[in-house]
Amino acid sequence: MLSSSRCLSLLTTFALLACSEAAPPPTAPEPPPATETATPEPPPAPEVTAEPEPAGPPRPQAVAVEIPEDIQKLLDAEDRDPKDRELDAGRHPGELLAFFGIAPGMKVAELGAGTGYTAELLARRVGKKGKVFAQNPKFVLEKFAEKPWSERLAKPVMKPVVRVDREFDDPLPKEAKNLDAVFLVLFYHDTYWMEIDRAKMNAAIFKALKPGGVFAIVDHSAAPGRGSKDVKTLHRVEEDLVKQEIEAAGFELESEGQFLRNPKDTLDWNDAPSASADKRGTSDRFVFKFTKPAG
Repeated sequence: MLSSSRCLSLLTTFALLACSEAAPPPTAPEPPPATETATPEPPPAPEVTAEPEPAGPPRPQAVAVEIPEDIQKLLDAEDRDPKDRELDAGRHPGELLAFFGIAPGMKVAELGAGTGYTAELLARRVGKKGKVFAQNPKFVLEKFAEKPWSERLAKPVMKPVVRVDREFDDPLPKEAKNLDAVFLVLFYHDTYWMEIDRAKMNAAIFKALKPGGVFAIVDHSAAPGRGSKDVKTLHRVEEDLVKQEIEAAGFELESEGQFLRNPKDTLDWNDAPSASADKRGTSDRFVFKFTKPAG
């Protein structure tokens, strides 16, 4: 048996041993997670806007055309030649007369009247109180127009028509003055290969028109950049070239008609009546309404 002193000694030893086992040091608190600071994005670079190109003069308005009842009535007249009616689908005569504002009693002229399809339409429209000066040069009369033109002039409806046999560079007689309109339909391109003095011709037209009078141009379109290169081979002319020449004579382009446009035209085929066959009347054609300034 252990003595009491021995027991006490053992207890003291155990107590000292227990105290010598130091408790683990307190764990240092983990630092709070670093807050991620978003890297600021650089400000967007300012947009660089291309310098706008000069707009240039505004293009004339493309005018939609409605055919008045009285014009439709003259187109439906029973005494019209069936051959003329066949041409109507490709020529749009109702829109032509309406677009250029032709009315009863007007004095008008047509240059390059040919066999008279358009001249007769003008005669029917201006009526007995109006007048139509219809010009043809010698070449046209001798080449194809004399017989059918003379026969057409014999029709009662052609009484308002004055036959004018003159060349293009001096196309109108002295009595053709203060005109309401002058037409040149599908013939302007021919003045190039015929070597007409167009500046002189356009000046004569300008002189014959009253202030505010209309110079009506319709012709077959050539491809952009072709100028007058196709006037004889394809019977086409570039519209911008025509526009420049007419404006150089003092005219102002008031409006452009769209009723003879054909965006499907490839612009590379001959649209002369003798060559176009079943394509006749389908070429893309520009329609320009020029006016003589009123001032």
